[in-house]
Amino acid sequence: MTTSSSERGVSLGMPELPAPAYPDDVRARLETDARAIVARYPDSRSALLPLLHLVQSEEGHVTRTGMQFCADVLGLTTAEVTAVATFYTMYRRRPSGDYQVGVCTNTLCAVMGGDAIFESLQEYLGVGNGETTDDGKITLEHIECNAACDFAPVVMVNWEFFDNQTVQSAKRLVDELRTGRTVSPTRGAPLCTFKETARILAGFPDERDGAVEASGSAGPASLTGLRLARGETAPARVVHPRDGGPHDEPQDRAPSGAAARDASPAEHLSSHDAPQETSASDPAHPAGPAAEEGE
Repeated sequence: MTTSSSERGVSLGMPELPAPAYPDDVRARLETDARAIVARYPDSRSALLPLLHLVQSEEGHVTRTGMQFCADVLGLTTAEVTAVATFYTMYRRRPSGDYQVGVCTNTLCAVMGGDAIFESLQEYLGVGNGETTDDGKITLEHIECNAACDFAPVVMVNWEFFDNQTVQSAKRLVDELRTGRTVSPTRGAPLCTFKETARILAGFPDERDGAVEASGSAGPASLTGLRLARGETAPARVVHPRDGGPHDEPQDRAPSGAAARDASPAEHLSSHDAPQETSASDPAHPAGPAAEEGE
């Protein structure tokens, strides 16, 4: 199959034709939403970022038509809009999947298994970085940091967290996304499509039943430092294994035979969390199986 010069990103020195306009009904709907967004800011150009999310929610990526729309609404040049849209990686410049699967490959996640997860998913899905599966379900990308090092290695799907992953758990995750099964993140609201996520990021409320209440808060690993700063006793362990093992307990331990308490919403574990010792407990991990401390 051949591709055009524009698809390959090759310039032949010819001027680019103006971006096609949105259909009248689409433009009217977007203009209504755009007015609501612009009204939040004392300076209209400050609304550019949420407006880019708005046009991204329409087509799943930021098109030339979308950038022209933003420029028209804000009285900017298309060059000014393009400079912003190409600077932030959250704005997609080409069609992408319903689910953006980002694997953190920054330092801690990488050494804990992020590199192995990303390489395995590329082979498993048959796509490279930034590419989309043939069914249009998943776009895979590596992310430099998800700001969740205490749950490394982390995978994000449409910006929702899936913590403590392994190669096996990540493969299971993408399988279930592709088959349309309900998938719950470790923390945060239930998953929705990338277009729906973009509209929420544009500043419109998430109207799904229970979505806001389910957003939760930081996990116990993130809160340990805060507890110590307050002078509280550190828990005996931070992460909860899924096999019915001990949960966080005071240093003096719970009485023998006492029932383990249920995890609070802030400590919710996804069904896709890997066994919690470390991602290196994955036998396929290049570092080998995890060793107990002192071994």
